[in-house]
Amino acid sequence: MILLDRVSKVYGKDSTALNRINLHIEAKEFVCIVGQSGAGKSTLMRLLTREDSPTSGKIIVNGIDYSTLRKKDIPYLRRKVGTVFQDFKLLPNKTVFENIAFALEITGMPHKRIQHTVPKVIKLVGLEGKEDQFPTQLSGGERQRVAIARSVVRQPKILIADEPTGNLDPKHAWDIIKLLLKINQHGTTVLLTTHNQDIVNALKRRVVTIKNGRIAKDQARGNYST
Repeated sequence: MILLDRVSKVYGKDSTALNRINLHIEAKEFVCIVGQSGAGKSTLMRLLTREDSPTSGKIIVNGIDYSTLRKKDIPYLRRKVGTVFQDFKLLPNKTVFENIAFALEITGMPHKRIQHTVPKVIKLVGLEGKEDQFPTQLSGGERQRVAIARSVVRQPKILIADEPTGNLDPKHAWDIIKLLLKINQHGTTVLLTTHNQDIVNALKRRVVTIKNGRIAKDQARGNYST
């Protein structure tokens, strides 16, 4: 599903963000990517979403070799790799329903099919009754649920959740983690980057620790300690 073979990313002359990373993630895994700020986690996420390209090495995601990926095919790739961020990135002038529907509109999906699909995803993320509300009317946890719904409505094979609980209180943070686990149980591969030690240790899932641009640990049911 995800393969990185000796991947490096160097900025400028002497700023190495990733140094010959080797990583293999199977389909339907739930993997926590951890490490201190500046370790290389965000760089790794940008490479996987093709917002950036490696300096050297090979990346293959869902059978797509990034080294041969044409620029015009990147939007198609991003339909297969959903992303969720710490700051939600919702459209403030659109309702919950409209924010989620927009992700389908830009793919050219027919209106009738959008009207059929969006309510299912709203139910999945537990936002029934909130369809007509705007982001400013929602709690932080609810806004993150909208962001997740928008990412999974196109049924991506992979969901990258980059610090999705960073702006949330503990209760809402756990609600989001439970939702990510639910999505994973439906067959989506989930990569979670987080600084939250308690969440990682409670999940008891695979933990990949990045330190100074290298993989320091890769544990099948690991813990995270700073």
